Amino acid sequence: VARVRNALAYATHKFFQENGFVWISSPIITASDCEGAGEQFCVTTLIPSSREAADSPVDAIPNTKNGLIDWSQDFFGKPAFLTVSGQLNAETYATALSDVYTFGPTFRAENSNTSRHLAEFWMIEPELAFADLDDDMACATAYLQYVVRHVLDNCKEDMEFFNTWIEKGVIDRLNDVAEKDFVQLTYTDAIGLLLKAKKKFEFPVKWGCDLQSEHERYITEEAFKGCPEIKAFYMRQNDDGKTVAAMDMLVPRVGELIGGSQREERLDYLENRLDELKLSKESYWWYLDLRRYGSVPHAGFGLGFERLVQFATGIENIRDAIPFPRAPGSAEF
Repeated sequence: VARVRNALAYATHKFFQENGFVWISSPIITASDCEGAGEQFCVTTLIPSSREAADSPVDAIPNTKNGLIDWSQDFFGKPAFLTVSGQLNAETYATALSDVYTFGPTFRAENSNTSRHLAEFWMIEPELAFADLDDDMACATAYLQYVVRHVLDNCKEDMEFFNTWIEKGVIDRLNDVAEKDFVQLTYTDAIGLLLKAKKKFEFPVKWGCDLQSEHERYITEEAFKGCPEIKAFYMRQNDDGKTVAAMDMLVPRVGELIGGSQREERLDYLENRLDELKLSKESYWWYLDLRRYGSVPHAGFGLGFERLVQFATGIENIRDAIPFPRAPGSAEF
């Protein structure tokens, strides 16, 4: 697994560098929530930070007059968190350098004990200037086919092992991905497929619902052998007023591997979306300024690197795709 992970990381940088992208180091500590879901790890010095002090009684956390936490006394003078995505930072550089990408660790304080979720994982997030959703999908497809082909060509012994002992047919599956065209479905078409399915899902299907893992796997594994209420604030609203210019790439066994969108470059639409989601404009002042002082149509996507490793090797549990997994209730070593 480690060798395949290394090959995928190498191929990732190789693909983007060969296609004129600039790698950007996005911050790990941030004051913004890219996804707007609030599932962030807080970074603070208001509680004991040393190993010895961690087992000692905690002194009173400083409060303001109205009883709220006084963040002005914290290290950064404001609430700070571990990043959930480098996308917003990548957008700032895309307006200057055109095509950029980030590749680094991200963190989600999401209490999901599943075979597809980690609390700490690596994300690949390209951002393309002067691009729309079609360009975004083309880039995502080309990237996935490139890295899969690289693994098949350079990790033959390892892939034979996975094909024999982990998932019979994994090599054929990867060859299909590398060589065949991808089926494209609208959100409405996908919901239609699920409604017609002769299968009872744990999560009911209706137009406007967020597709769950069981829905994604049915579409990729059985059917083929974006609604604004469930999408992030930065996604460009379509002219119908009901959907956004977003896409997900679904693959067998894993489900969603890539999620992307055309970004909302219109300031008034973006401000309205923040208001709808009750997100603070003050926290996103710099992101709004990108639109206020000149923006360009742009798009991008995010890929969870461990899910890519999981997909390429056929392993069942994502915790086996990273050397030292971090998950709810588990932070060993």
